[in-house]
Amino acid sequence: MTLQQFPYEGPPELRGPMTAALRRVVDPELSMSIVDVGLVYGVVITQDLARVQVTMTSAACPVADVIIDEIETELDRVVPAGLLIQVELVWEPEWTPERMSESAKRFMGW
Repeated sequence: MTLQQFPYEGPPELRGPMTAALRRVVDPELSMSIVDVGLVYGVVITQDLARVQVTMTSAACPVADVIIDEIETELDRVVPAGLLIQVELVWEPEWTPERMSESAKRFMGW
């Protein structure tokens, strides 16, 4: 099992389901999980809100909306009822290939 690749703040019992949900979201251009690509910058869960910060490999990413919609769909399956889901697209720090998991780097031939 891959180590947690993004900061997580929230109930310990939601860490696994949240991580699994985010791993099910695939970057269609790379055919890899957004977690392995390093697009997830962090998850914060409060009493009322599940906030996920993500980035894209480039500001010109043509599938950003598709990825964000899929994140919301997958999280909706695992977060407790009544918890608002907020996916925030951020650009800093800028994404670099160093954020990719070792398995993703091997897949890319790096």
